[in-house]
Amino acid sequence: MAYEHEHETGAHPPAHAHDCGGLFGCGDEKGTGVLREDIKDGAFGKRSADRLLHMDEADQERLDDFLTARGRMRRQLLRASSFMGALAAVGPRFAKLAHAAEGGNPTSAGGSSGDGRTHVVESTKETVRLGVFDATLPPLVTIESGDLVSLPKTWSHFLNELQPGVPVGRLAELRTSNPGRGPHSIIGPIAVNGAEPGDVLEIRYRRLRPEPWGAVFHNPGTLGTGLLAQDFAQGQVKYINLDLTRMEGNFAPGIAIPLTPFQGTLGVAPPDGFFPPLSPGVTSNLDLRELTEGSILYLPVWKPGALIYTGDSHAVQGDGEICLTALETRMQEVLIQVVLHKQKKFQWPVAETATHWITVGLDKDLNTAMSLAARNAIDFLSSRAGLTRDDAYALCSIAASFRVTQVVDIVRGVHAMIPKSLFTGELRQRIAVV
Repeated sequence: MAYEHEHETGAHPPAHAHDCGGLFGCGDEKGTGVLREDIKDGAFGKRSADRLLHMDEADQERLDDFLTARGRMRRQLLRASSFMGALAAVGPRFAKLAHAAEGGNPTSAGGSSGDGRTHVVESTKETVRLGVFDATLPPLVTIESGDLVSLPKTWSHFLNELQPGVPVGRLAELRTSNPGRGPHSIIGPIAVNGAEPGDVLEIRYRRLRPEPWGAVFHNPGTLGTGLLAQDFAQGQVKYINLDLTRMEGNFAPGIAIPLTPFQGTLGVAPPDGFFPPLSPGVTSNLDLRELTEGSILYLPVWKPGALIYTGDSHAVQGDGEICLTALETRMQEVLIQVVLHKQKKFQWPVAETATHWITVGLDKDLNTAMSLAARNAIDFLSSRAGLTRDDAYALCSIAASFRVTQVVDIVRGVHAMIPKSLFTGELRQRIAVV
């Protein structure tokens, strides 16, 4: 069900005959980037397997109450001084504070900056599909540039079957009974009026509020999922209570995990129209932990209307996501704002936070993913900061950080963190993604 109000403040997957065990919906991968080739014969015989779940962090919610009481005064202070730059330099927590006080946008991005209508899209059996972006479905709603989309009570994995108390054996059954698709409960599509191939969508994450529980798990080793499947034969699921006042997860006695919620999957329809998000690409499932409340994701448009999909809600994730999942959860609400930029002709997503610009690389081979992330960072710096490609290459080597996003999907990811604090004065003000 989808409906809207004024803002006040399937199709079946195509058959494939390649040797992937029917699990992946992965084109012609034949295990590459899915099952560790060095353990395939010894651990699993001829069984192929895939890489499964994802999740991420949750941290921002306790900021809301603080800003409610003091936000107006702080906003005036920050706008009247150069303190914003200092906050961005001293560390992520202070930068998040400054970022939120400025209204949640890392930059004064182009396009519509005001709030349009808010469209509410609920998760139901009519609006959610299991493990696929299906561009053959009619849009749930069509929005205008600048509009907001609220997604209340999102579903957990396996069409909301992942719940506290469900054993790991049941999760493994759900996974193997879903050939060709992943575990993600995907809501969409949401069309953007006037979006055409070559355009770019600016997705502003305005609110990400998780449920008070999360789950991290790895499947039995025979499924071959996760980085070290051969080391963990039995599988495990661990349910964790989330303290949404302190924004911490109670992992074990004496171990509290700071939460930073985000959507592991938010993307647009791919050129071929049907896509399993467990195989990340230029359209989806980045599992990028930096895409928290207040961040921005820029996505290239491949189909008319763009067609936005999301799912795979995370409470927290470490870079790498090695066991198979992040801390999987549901969201009480996801609120995004969508701004359309015409004919920017991006080939890859770009992300932005209060402190960094972020480029990505994705490939079945982690070395290739690293090279793609580096080339995208060099292109960004040479085109936006006026550097020669040689100088951009050098700057990336001495000042940018390249991190492994995840290694548990068919396609692995690397992201390049480019600090905004490297740039001062007028140059920093000039640099913009779009």
